[in-house]
Amino acid sequence: MTDSTNKKLRVLILCTGNSARSQMAEGLLRHDGGNQFEVYSAGTRASFVRPEAIQAMREIGIDISQHRSKNTDEFLGQEFDYVITVCNHANEVCPAFPGKTQRIHQSFEDPPAPGVGTDEDRLSIFRRVRDEIRAWLREFIANQQQP
Repeated sequence: MTDSTNKKLRVLILCTGNSARSQMAEGLLRHDGGNQFEVYSAGTRASFVRPEAIQAMREIGIDISQHRSKNTDEFLGQEFDYVITVCNHANEVCPAFPGKTQRIHQSFEDPPAPGVGTDEDRLSIFRRVRDEIRAWLREFIANQQQP
């Protein structure tokens, strides 16, 4: 919950590759949460931002094309109000963060790897996962605004 000084809540969203789910969640929370949050994402094994994630987000007016895949090591030692894991693997290997960090786990389906199925089939799954993440994050945002 934000305090009377309007300090932004620091949120780190983690998945394995920081290529799809955590990237979309970062973009969504930044967009939907407004100035209430300072949002980052990372992966336990960083890779690259999937083009399907960029396209699925672009379709709803959110540009994540300048995001880059980051490793959790970049954030070790930093304090966060929340660390949200969006896949089971990241939840199992999530490093400890100092301070009063609250960990939340909400797993979402891993969109198919490049080359699996048709482009349209993959994009359809990215869209569904994006919408599921958005619905969950909207509840998270609403819970931060409770008195």
